[in-house]
Amino acid sequence: MLAPNPSPMTLEGTNTYVLAAPGSDRAIVIDAGPPEQKHLDSVVAEAARAGQRIELILLTHGHPDHSGGAPDLARQVGVPVRALDPAHRLGDEGLDEGDVVELDGLEVRVIATPGHSADSLCFLLPGADGDVSGPDASVLTGDTILGRGTTVVAHPDGRLADYLESLKRLQELGEARVLPGHGPELESAGAAATYYLAHREERLEQVRAALIAGDTTPQQVVERVYADVDRVLWPAAEMSVRAQLDYLSGQ
Repeated sequence: MLAPNPSPMTLEGTNTYVLAAPGSDRAIVIDAGPPEQKHLDSVVAEAARAGQRIELILLTHGHPDHSGGAPDLARQVGVPVRALDPAHRLGDEGLDEGDVVELDGLEVRVIATPGHSADSLCFLLPGADGDVSGPDASVLTGDTILGRGTTVVAHPDGRLADYLESLKRLQELGEARVLPGHGPELESAGAAATYYLAHREERLEQVRAALIAGDTTPQQVVERVYADVDRVLWPAAEMSVRAQLDYLSGQ
């Protein structure tokens, strides 16, 4: 379900997912979205139309466009919120690498994928017989992989070294379908992660060249490397440049 928060950073808006096993009357919400009451009411109504009640809210990460509505939705339907960062859990049980959330046959496997933010998680839905890399599997990627374009490494909370390792993990999921936090679905997690890794290497080469050319500040690097990008995105680009500079300084 698409939240009404379109912007250059959020594309058409935040994707909220309502998941349930076939025939189940209980559902899990992934990323409640921003604190927009009409959107939260729509999420509850959509579950009700499917004959389901919401039992649990999971968060891919704590950025407000994904988590901001979770406290209100949790109070509205009386359910817990689970996330990696305790700040977004309302005192509820946490989530971390290797956890499995099960509800009436629905299995959600938790993959820690830091990089976009330190608390970023992805949620893997295995396919038939537990297959995790075929087209029957799906992975909800939050902002780690978007349905269009590429994401920001939100330095200093996000770290490029972590992000590259997270992309390599997602690359192993092969043909699993990507259900992103923004933008349309993608057919292959492996292909998307491979593209992202190539894009990051290309940007790193451009940043290296900018430093050789004499640029000394993140803003100067942005002006050179991201010259063809809409200036409204330059603040986000500067976060990624800072993450790139931090990464290069450690090599």
